[in-house]
Formats: sequence, C-alpha cells, structure tokens
Amino acid sequence: MTTIEILNLKCGGCANTIKKGLLSVDGVSDISIDIETSKVNIDSENDVVLQAVKEKLSKMGYPEAGDANTIMHKAKSFVSCATGRIGVKA
Repeated sequence: MTTIEILNLKCGGCANTIKKGLLSVDGVSDISIDIETSKVNIDSENDVVLQAVKEKLSKMGYPEAGDANTIMHKAKSFVSCATGRIGVKA
C-alpha cells in the first residue's frame, strides 16, 4: 500500500469523488482515504500507476502535499467536493 498526502481534502464528498476518480486509473485495485490527515492509500501495481494516480489527483484539484496548490486546484476541488456530495445520503 502506498500513501499520498494531498491538499484541499475537506469532506466525505471530496473523498467520494477521489475514490471514484482513482478507481478509473488502470492498475489501482483498492483505495482508502483518511479525511482527517488528508492521506490517500492505494494498492497499485507499480510506479507508473502511482504517477498516473498523482496526476489524476492533481487534475481533480487535489495535488500532492508539497506540489503547487494553484487557484485552479482549489476551484476544481470545490467542484469535486460538490459533485461527491450529490451521491451522499445525509
């Protein structure tokens, strides 16, 4: 299992969007997300998959901690959050 600390993770809506998005990456078999620590744990086949996961996270608005966190990342994370909340029952 590989752990990636990300930025802009706010809630379960974000986590739902991240999980759905990362499961679409070939080679990712399992994902767990810790909202409190902003960490994403993935089971992946190799480093190429890990790089694809990091790129996917950034495109969804959740760059890896230490990477640039632009206004575009922040805006995308708000949209991802809202999208993820649509399927969540209160």
